[in-house]
Amino acid sequence: MANELAISVSGLRKTYTSKANGPKDAVAGIDLEVSRGEIFAILGPNGAGKTTTVEILEGYRDRDGGEVKVLGQDPAKLGRDSWAWRNRIGIVLQSTNDAQDLSVSEIVKHFANYYSNPRDPESVIRDVGLDEKKNARIDTLSGGQRRRLDVALGIIGNPEILFLDEPTTGFDPEARRAFWDLIRNLRDEGTTILLTTHYLDEAEALADRVAVIVNGKIVEISTPENLGGRNTAKARISWLENGQRQEIESDFPAAEVTKLVAKFGGEVPELTLIRPSLEDIYLKMIGQP
Repeated sequence: MANELAISVSGLRKTYTSKANGPKDAVAGIDLEVSRGEIFAILGPNGAGKTTTVEILEGYRDRDGGEVKVLGQDPAKLGRDSWAWRNRIGIVLQSTNDAQDLSVSEIVKHFANYYSNPRDPESVIRDVGLDEKKNARIDTLSGGQRRRLDVALGIIGNPEILFLDEPTTGFDPEARRAFWDLIRNLRDEGTTILLTTHYLDEAEALADRVAVIVNGKIVEISTPENLGGRNTAKARISWLENGQRQEIESDFPAAEVTKLVAKFGGEVPELTLIRPSLEDIYLKMIGQP
């Protein structure tokens, strides 16, 4: 099961045309594969093509070229199979504004009726941290609570694939950590998750692999640990000597630290050893200083 593909994309293209600037490739020939049971994150600056790509995979936007298969079917050619296919996917959009006069419990139970094999509504409400708000009207929820409800509506159908577009916007740190645990649990249960996020720590905490998109093209696909050669990048070593901060970069930090320990005859004052963070690598890849 783990080796089967949930998503397969080859040569995906989408072009928009404006009177002022003429045609522009929002997606310029993307290739990617996502395995079943994988958490796959798409990173990129605003306007890079992330949302367009995901909307094509969800079947909400047409493409101009390339091949797409999601759960073995082309979202653009579903026809009579549309309901059966959509019954197998879950979507959490950046924001929604539905049924403000209903309670949390009412809207989750209502959405459960759309699916052939839904999760238990009470369990879903509890899993997203809204148990104490289940009888509250939607229009009384805070931004973070509303976002948790969006996630509940995305997972109520017990989807095989869950699309998450900036899912933790508006979450406080405690809520974000609880959400991460929920996503990991869904992955462990076999759900494939495609995630877009601007939070690099979120991608690092959750994703099995990440893709970086710049100007409609994928720059690299790798694990968070290895992206952009992060695992082999030079380490920055710094320490305090004679009241002055000293710093070097090295491909072999262990050897340099050993030399420092010998030099100081033991503990090295204020020693730090840092490799590039995922954010450092990402900003370099998208051309930011």
